[in-house]
Amino acid sequence: MAFLLQFWWVLVLVFIIFSGLVTVNQGTIAVITLFGKYQRILRPGLNFKIPVLEQVYKTVSIQNRSVELEFQAVTVDQANVYFKSMLLYSVINQDEETIKNVAFKFISDKDLMQALIRTVEGSIRAFVATKKQAEILLLRREIVEFVKDQIDKSLEEWGYHLQDLQINDITFDQQIMESMSRVVASNNLKAAAENEGQALLITKTKGAEAEGNAIKIAAEAEREAARLRGQGVALFRAEVAKGMSQAAEEMKQANLDTNVILFSMWTEAIKNFAEIGKGNIIFLDGSPDGMQNNMKQIMAMMKMKEMERKI
Repeated sequence: MAFLLQFWWVLVLVFIIFSGLVTVNQGTIAVITLFGKYQRILRPGLNFKIPVLEQVYKTVSIQNRSVELEFQAVTVDQANVYFKSMLLYSVINQDEETIKNVAFKFISDKDLMQALIRTVEGSIRAFVATKKQAEILLLRREIVEFVKDQIDKSLEEWGYHLQDLQINDITFDQQIMESMSRVVASNNLKAAAENEGQALLITKTKGAEAEGNAIKIAAEAEREAARLRGQGVALFRAEVAKGMSQAAEEMKQANLDTNVILFSMWTEAIKNFAEIGKGNIIFLDGSPDGMQNNMKQIMAMMKMKEMERKI
């Protein structure tokens, strides 16, 4: 009988000891109370509490938490704005005083979430109420910064910290959205017309510049060709004159009549008229008097050239 009684006492003692062991999961901190009053906190891992007397009041998560918000605000020009956002928050740190605030400021997590959501919505509504509808889409960052400035102090008193507020979507009433679409479409058409006009102007300008350059190049080429043709004709005439002078000089030394050269030039000219005339009719005076007159004219021209050369 005594052995059985001792056995039972051992079982009770073992039960009491094991009932005092507490396992706290990673990412959480346990809050211990003694007779309903805050006593201490337990960190992650295996911990021991006084059996029966100490109780685990609440397990506080120190991990990041998020919540999605959908609400409506009104601008200063009475336009309805609809927001969809995501709120990311967490416990400030793992200090004992911070964990104590988190555990005892609100009755439950539901009350905390309600207060947090209403605070964020109220801050955004207060900001939107001072802006016009056309400004809201460009003020996402300003809205986030305003909300953080407004609620950070309150969250710190609760033991929390607002890590991020992302405004994922901003919409308006259907009539406003349609009017905004029409404005954007008209602006796009205007920009497209301006771009097309600029492109056409550039194309015509470049075409005119190219045509002007082509004309300029052609004119330069024609001028150079004319200059070369003139030089060729001048050289030809100079060589003819030089050859005729040498031939006349040689005939004088041989006591021959230089009029033979003139006669030869005259007959050569008539020959060329016949060869390259291409059917054209050329009237020449073939009588002895006409030929004599032509010879005199050629001789006069030769004498004039000779006098000019001597001068």
